[in-house]
Amino acid sequence: MFSTLGLFLAVPCPRKNSCTFCPFSHAHDTTPPIPLIATPDPAPAPSKKRPFELTASSSSSEPPPQRIRTASAPKPVRVPAQISQSSSGAPVLRVNAVQSQVALPVRQALLKSIYDHFVVLYENLLPSNPSLASEHALRQEEQVYKNSTKLTYRNAVINSIASLKKRPIPTSISHPSVGTEEDITARAEARKKLDTLRLTRTILAHLFMTTDVMQQWNYITEIPNGDGGSKPHAVGQIVKCERCGQPYMVANHPTDDECTYHWGRPFSKTINGEKLRIYSCCSKTTSEDGCSRGSHVFYESDPINLHLRQPFSLTRPPKSCDGDNSADTAFDVVALDCEMIYTTGGMRVARVSVVDGAGAEVFDELVRMDDGVEVIDYNTRFSGITKEEHRKASLTLSSIRQSLDVFINSETIIIGHALENDLKTLRMIHHQCIDTAILFPHRAGPPYRRSLRDLAKEHLGISIQTGGGSTGHSSVEDSVATLDLVRWHILNKPNKKTTTQDS
Repeated sequence: MFSTLGLFLAVPCPRKNSCTFCPFSHAHDTTPPIPLIATPDPAPAPSKKRPFELTASSSSSEPPPQRIRTASAPKPVRVPAQISQSSSGAPVLRVNAVQSQVALPVRQALLKSIYDHFVVLYENLLPSNPSLASEHALRQEEQVYKNSTKLTYRNAVINSIASLKKRPIPTSISHPSVGTEEDITARAEARKKLDTLRLTRTILAHLFMTTDVMQQWNYITEIPNGDGGSKPHAVGQIVKCERCGQPYMVANHPTDDECTYHWGRPFSKTINGEKLRIYSCCSKTTSEDGCSRGSHVFYESDPINLHLRQPFSLTRPPKSCDGDNSADTAFDVVALDCEMIYTTGGMRVARVSVVDGAGAEVFDELVRMDDGVEVIDYNTRFSGITKEEHRKASLTLSSIRQSLDVFINSETIIIGHALENDLKTLRMIHHQCIDTAILFPHRAGPPYRRSLRDLAKEHLGISIQTGGGSTGHSSVEDSVATLDLVRWHILNKPNKKTTTQDS
């Protein structure tokens, strides 16, 4: 006979005392059986051997012991992939291990290697951009990971590191070597499209500003009244300081600490629920004292006063093409930018840069001040011009204008950013103008304008005017940027008519 399994020991025998042998219970307790429930056993853990099997001969009425089932471990939660960087600058990869097809220790080790090579490449940029290497290393690894498989990932990273080693050391944030491989490829493709676009009068005609639009944006469209150039300076006159707003008397040799001012621009910022106007130079509010000291300076905008300092004149008409000797040398399209400094005659032009329609530099000269006009502040933070450099200037404004007449006539299309300021300081009256400050309007509308630096970063993917306080802006770089912005506008908004369109 086979031994019983004791499955019916908790069930009372239906024959009770008349039964001689059966698998049911013959206990005298008539209470209903208690359901079997698995409970923790306070006794020591049982042996791993198979438990003892009760038989019908057992006299115990207690239910047989049951195995205790422990709760299974919870399933891991799937967290979306996330990439971050440590506070020390070294990149840290934080992704869900389940979602990564390459082991995380491998990815982290190769990410660190990419970062180390970016640090070497950006040695000249990291002092002013400390997180640049970490940011680009993270993006580079992510791009390689997305474009490779588990088997090709390691070799793809090695190839990307090899390409990093071949790049020239960048000297500025806008250098072609700055960025991930995809960044450089995208910039090269966009650059190729811009370079191959030839700007012509037909393509640009709908972007010309009308006379009304030019006057709305403070362009001088006709020669002002008065004796031009009769009062080249304002020495001895009482004027208002452009920086601090205080009246002062113009002198040839002002003191260097008479004016306390903020060189930055105010902008709105909410602090602790309160909206304040903060200066970009020092983060002080507009009600606080200035953060810089220097000389009082003044700026004139009235056309009559400007004409008295230096005379305005129209750009020359086109030459006749009757013979080879009289052929006009003027370009169809140029981009122009100027740098200004403060003098006893107000704000004057100190550098003029012009590039042709292909972006090639055709003119870049410093401007010597007229006799009797002294420089008060070279405005180096923004102009990039130093006293030592300006000493090399040999051409006056009148000579500069004669040089510009070689390649600019009244039919030449002049492109610039806030171009009315450049034309004013050149004392040039011109009507074939395209202004990128108006072509890309500020969302708040006039008189607000977007900066050339922001437009170049957003639409061209380049960083300009990054020289800081020591080198300032580059008028050649700004000229090329305005030209490329117009090209970008033509390529990306070919059917959009601007407010500058002629009727």
